[in-house]
Amino acid sequence: MATEIEIDVLFKCSSWKSNLPAAEPICRRAALTAIQSVFDNGDGPLEFSIVLADDEFVQALNREFRGQDNATNVLSFPADASDVPENFPKPLGDIILAYETTKAEATADGKELTDHLSHLVVHGVLHLLGADHQNDAEAKEMERREISILAGLGIADPQEKTE
Repeated sequence: MATEIEIDVLFKCSSWKSNLPAAEPICRRAALTAIQSVFDNGDGPLEFSIVLADDEFVQALNREFRGQDNATNVLSFPADASDVPENFPKPLGDIILAYETTKAEATADGKELTDHLSHLVVHGVLHLLGADHQNDAEAKEMERREISILAGLGIADPQEKTE
């Protein structure tokens, strides 16, 4: 029996839909691939949300929760699932992405917006699952996992810049 995974994709910024009509299925595919790389069949059910927002929305969250008054590409807010009854879906948390920052980074790095969005979703999911990059060892391990997951999606190593 496969792990049941519920992913809510919410749009807080119309630029995602107008400039990347496939944003929702891109997010779902990247998130499912990341989750399935970690969880075995039968683990779960699981649920989390992906919010496609703008820089202003992400900057407000970043300021309030991280004390940093700037926009960033992705924020992850892991949930505390310690008191969830056994037969209920385990909430993993929320991932919020900023359109303008994500688009600018993709353009600056010569990447497709679809690929960069996939990378940031994978990055966010790994954070929800407890991965971090606070030190060099953690950063190398998280990067290794991202590269492996993205390869499964047919996406090149995000650290390699294109000309």
